[in-house]
This record gives sequence, C-alpha cells and structure tokens, in this order.
Amino acid sequence: MGFFDKIKKIGIFQSFFTKLDDDFYEELEESLVMADMGAELTMEAVEELRARCKAEGILDVEGARDCMKDILAEKLTFDSMDVDLERTPAVVLFIGVNGVGKTTSIGKLASRWKHEGKRVLLAAGDTFRAAAAEQLTIWSERAGVDIIKQHEGADPAAVVYDALNAARARKADVVLVDTAGRLHNKQNLMNELNKISRVIDRELPNSSRENLLVLDATTGQNGLIQAKEFAKAAGVTGIVLTKLDGTAKGGIVIAIARDLGVPVKFVGVGEGVDDLRPFVPRDFTEALL
Repeated sequence: MGFFDKIKKIGIFQSFFTKLDDDFYEELEESLVMADMGAELTMEAVEELRARCKAEGILDVEGARDCMKDILAEKLTFDSMDVDLERTPAVVLFIGVNGVGKTTSIGKLASRWKHEGKRVLLAAGDTFRAAAAEQLTIWSERAGVDIIKQHEGADPAAVVYDALNAARARKADVVLVDTAGRLHNKQNLMNELNKISRVIDRELPNSSRENLLVLDATTGQNGLIQAKEFAKAAGVTGIVLTKLDGTAKGGIVIAIARDLGVPVKFVGVGEGVDDLRPFVPRDFTEALL
C-alpha cells in the first residue's frame, strides 16, 4: 500500500460545483480554512488559483482542483527534502512535546535505516518521563539496534555525550536522540535542548546534523504554536508529522512548513513499523484535495 492510499481519506474538498464561479472559490476557501491551513495562506493560495486558471484558460472544476494541488505542493517543496546522513556519525535530534510520538518515530526510523544497512544507535535523552527509556529500549530491541541510556533523572546531556562517544567507538552511521517534551517549565526545557545541542556541536562538529520537530497532525493550530516555540530553541531542520491518517486537519502541514521555512521530511500514516514514510508533497496534496 502506497503513501497516497494511506492518507487519501483526508479529502477535505468534495466539490459538487460544475463551473468556476464565486461560489466554487468560496467553498474551496472555506474547506482549506477548516482544514487548518490558516486564513492568510488560504486566501493567498485561492488568489493564486484564480490567476492561474485565468492565465492558463482553465474553465472546469477538475482542472482547477489539479491546479490547486500543484500550487499547494509547490509551497511544500524545498531544495532538500531528505535527511542529511552523509557525514558520519550523523546525529538526528528529535524534539517536541510529550505525546506527539517522538519515541515511536525514532523506533520506526531506526528500523527503516537498519534495514537499509546503516549502523544505528539510539540515545535515551528523555530522562524526565517515567518509563521513557524503557519504551525506547523496546523499540531498540524490535529494530535490532543498540541503545545508550542512564537512570531516570540523569542529565540528558550526559546521556547524549555517552552516546556520541559510543557512536565513534562502534563506527555508527547515525545516532537518534530522544529528548524530553516537558520539564518543570518551558524555559528549563529550552535550556536543556540548548545544552544538548552544544554537546553535539562540541563532540561531533563535522558530522551531519538534523533537528527534527515531531508534531501530532490532529492538534491543528496548537501544533503551529508548538512548532514556533521549539524552532526558537533548537534550530529546526525538518518536521515529522504523526497521525496524519486520523485527521481531516491536514492543511496544518502547509501552514507549519510555510511559517518555519523548513520541509516536512516524514509523515506517520498508521501504527505499523513501516508507516512512517518520507514526505512526498504532490502525493499529500492529491490526498488533501
């Protein structure tokens, strides 16, 4: 089953119009806003559609729908959509609030990259949530990869330091780092992420580095607020969007990518270990509309 098949039920815009009139555009605009794309971005996209339909002589609803798929896909397309793992050991830091699926996403990516022949190491940097390390350990066993962890309450930066040393010693290709989603307050959380980042920069200054923000697609506009907060603290390079198969609010993907100026790199489209997929903009807009 392909990416499109997993998310095709989003279908936010089911048009019963037969001509491109004001009613059609108003219905399309309302559908995009209801899908959490945001009013400003929606109006911009619809105005662009009007202009393209006029310039290209598009007169039918299906032609307009295909044109809008292209417009939205363009807004989701960046020069580099891939995760940079070239300079080893590459480090991928996963950030985001509790409950969005960070640990699960790490486990699924560990399995994917292990099957691709990469030497993968996990770092249990979420030492504040009870059983976080145990959950990540279960995923490490499923994927058949090593894990570095310490006791609950340990210094997360110290765990990351150990993991980076282990990665060098074991000639790992990539280190996947879990982090806490909540500490005593927001400032503590952001300070901790900054501390971890400094350790990585100091220990592996020449390695490839990604900071992936994990967001739950069902949270809608709250996800956009979360994204902005974490982007301030950690320099986000990409987005992992989970639970996309269970929401009709998929437009938030476009709003977040646009506001942060970074690509969506993976999307979760199910519970299975293979259901975290590389993001394909045109496939997504095909499903959205």
